[in-house]
Amino acid sequence: MKLLFRWIVNAAALVGIAYIVPGFDVDSIWIAILAALVLGLVNALVRPILVVLTLPITVVTLGLFLIVINALMLWLAASIIPGFDIANFFVAMFGALIMWIVSMATNSLIKN
Repeated sequence: MKLLFRWIVNAAALVGIAYIVPGFDVDSIWIAILAALVLGLVNALVRPILVVLTLPITVVTLGLFLIVINALMLWLAASIIPGFDIANFFVAMFGALIMWIVSMATNSLIKN
């Protein structure tokens, strides 16, 4: 049940980001649901490898480099799914920041 809740919240966040951030485009709610699924899979499979490989720079930047990794994961998901487009890296980084805030809020809701 928690997984389904996170999936729906992430899909809604992607649609919300598309309305807020210019250059971040999601064609439909179905594309957002698919993008949330692919983003979850990319974060589960690729992100841990990148985190380990970039651990020294993450330590030097006091963890701020993780935002760059999150932006890259978002950009990767956008490159896989037609109808989900991100214009450039800075748009992906801004979208990743918003997704991080939504994820923090979701985590606090699920724990309580």
